[in-house]
Amino acid sequence: MSGPVRVRGSVVIPDSELSWRFSRSSGPGGQHVNTSDTAAELSFDVAGSTALPEPYRERALHRLSGRLVGGVLTVRAEEHRSQLRNREAAKARLGALLNEATAPPPKARRPTKPSRRVQARRLENKRRRGELKRGRSGRFDD
Repeated sequence: MSGPVRVRGSVVIPDSELSWRFSRSSGPGGQHVNTSDTAAELSFDVAGSTALPEPYRERALHRLSGRLVGGVLTVRAEEHRSQLRNREAAKARLGALLNEATAPPPKARRPTKPSRRVQARRLENKRRRGELKRGRSGRFDD
């Protein structure tokens, strides 16, 4: 099975900080689905993690606040029929979530004003359009 979960750069979460739960998957599958615990639920304690550096942990706690329950992030995978593939899918999903949550904030947008030429062109186009529509009305203003 794949190793630790890669977050970003050299930051990885070791398997010792992950906890697994398995249950029966829903959906079609006949007798197999009724007897096998193939759905994988992966939990990671973001608040208590020692693997995440402090700035990453703060960003993750802030950005994932709606998904955390007591500082713990839980990801569930049940799309495959095998437990192994569901475990790999859950690990990949957790890695993607943490990668996005720990990304640095985007560069602030510097507000700009449209140039005079662009403003004049826009107003000229509006004037032309208005004249065109006025010409369709059937009334002639002389």
